[in-house]
Amino acid sequence: MTEFELKLQSVAKLAAKGRVSRRDFVQLALAAGLTATAANAMFVQTVRAEPKKGGTLKIGIGDAAATDSLDPGSTNVNPFTGTALFGTLSNSLTEIDSKGNVVPDLAESFEPSDGAKKWVFKLRKGATFHNGKTVTADDVVASVRHHNVEGTKSVMKSLLASVKNVVADGAETVVFKLDGGNADFPYIMSDIPVMPAKEGGVDWESGIRTGPYMLEKFEPGVIATFNKNPSYFKSDKGWFDRVECLAINDVTARTNALYTGEVHYMDRCDLKTLDILKQNPDLAILETTGYGHYVYVMNVQKAPFDNPDVRNAIKYSLNREEIVQKVFLGHGAIGNDNPIAPTVKFAIDPQPKHVYDPDMVKSLLKKAGAENTRFDLSVAPAKAASATDSALLWQEHARAAGLNLNVIREPNEGYWD
Repeated sequence: MTEFELKLQSVAKLAAKGRVSRRDFVQLALAAGLTATAANAMFVQTVRAEPKKGGTLKIGIGDAAATDSLDPGSTNVNPFTGTALFGTLSNSLTEIDSKGNVVPDLAESFEPSDGAKKWVFKLRKGATFHNGKTVTADDVVASVRHHNVEGTKSVMKSLLASVKNVVADGAETVVFKLDGGNADFPYIMSDIPVMPAKEGGVDWESGIRTGPYMLEKFEPGVIATFNKNPSYFKSDKGWFDRVECLAINDVTARTNALYTGEVHYMDRCDLKTLDILKQNPDLAILETTGYGHYVYVMNVQKAPFDNPDVRNAIKYSLNREEIVQKVFLGHGAIGNDNPIAPTVKFAIDPQPKHVYDPDMVKSLLKKAGAENTRFDLSVAPAKAASATDSALLWQEHARAAGLNLNVIREPNEGYWD
């Protein structure tokens, strides 16, 4: 082993203890003959090998709004509230692991009977809310009814439409009766945060939950701050002493905040800046195939989208491969009108493939009598950083295929209204 390699090994041990910066480590690794990519990968692997506790994590997240709410049934559930108020603050009966399997969370077990029309969840012992109150079956029942009680405005109502009844069987058992068998019901429960029960419903306003961090401050559309929950029931979670979620809707501002150290993590970076970010030895780019997908939705209950020939003409007017390469710079996969990502356990390869076919577009539009129809598409960066670029490229595809796609650029504020 050379002198450089011995020194690198020594520095790697210091890096694992947090006593050497990424920049210093990479510079030494380059001098030892490693490439920049290998040096960065080695640093990340070294640091991950010995995780550390403590400190403050600052996250820059987009899509925040002044209408954000602590209510998990709010119509304004977005990337900001999803990150800040669910995984950080809350737990559900179940959760989805990294392999796409449903596993216990606040429940320690769940069992079906009667052809999966009945489900019994046994609660984990020792789980408490942030105010010290033990989690009971009554809390779970109230949390479910918050979304499916008659007259509710919860966006999760449809998820629980099959629940005929939910009752507590003692303090630690919850029984669900469904209107039909559903083998995937535990997956649904991973989306329902458990909140403290109170007379007439649940206490969602206080932000008291069961998660690894406790709410300190929440300013809708601005910031959410949290402190570590010292009584959290999972010892392998909650590594930081404090977490700050900053609302930074503009992707350029988020990128600058990351580059200058104002935040330690940002979501959904602009792919055009990816190569620049990779050149910074203090930054790590994590890329994985997630569950996210980009869609252009058609209301099939309204004309002209109630005509399947019109819908298919629109599908064939989009050159998906070119959008993946030019807009996403190769960092994506063609979904083919299917919202289920290939990483999902039960994903399929949908057929038929709707490849770009100008002749098919013209034929279908003529068949539908829609050759002169204008199709309006409203876009804004609030939908996705790539939304406008994708729409404008699609407009070129559509024009060449004889379809009149009118792209309307909308402001971020109020886009979802």
